[in-house]
Amino acid sequence: MTALKLHSGKELDIYSSSTDTELKLPMMPTGISAGFPSPAMDFIDLSIDLNKHLVKHPSSTFYGRVNGNSMKDLGIHDNDLLVIDRSLEPQNGKIAVCSIDGDFTLKKIQVEKDCVMLMPANEKYKPIKVTADNELIIWGIVTHVIKSF
Repeated sequence: MTALKLHSGKELDIYSSSTDTELKLPMMPTGISAGFPSPAMDFIDLSIDLNKHLVKHPSSTFYGRVNGNSMKDLGIHDNDLLVIDRSLEPQNGKIAVCSIDGDFTLKKIQVEKDCVMLMPANEKYKPIKVTADNELIIWGIVTHVIKSF
């Protein structure tokens, strides 16, 4: 089954996920040194299936492609691929896909005493204060960011 495009917007494109297939890829069992070089390995006998590693709740997991740079200071950039879990409860400090007044946006949830703020991670963007006049739906919580270099 291939992923279906569910939404296309100026900040985020959302796709369904499919975990029907299994693809085990070789994995370095000891990790990869980011400091001093470690001895090369002659063979690799461990494997990882990214579906099983990245998707904890298949029926409520979706993918999103980032459009824009409002979250760049948290390391989330234009064209990054997000793994989004709709079964997770929204919490203060989590990165969430939010629908505010019908428009999707990617922001950090900040719960304050008298309101909820949707916080960007780029000084060029302003926080969004959610008031009683707004319709806010926390659509899902970002669990992983996949980057291309």
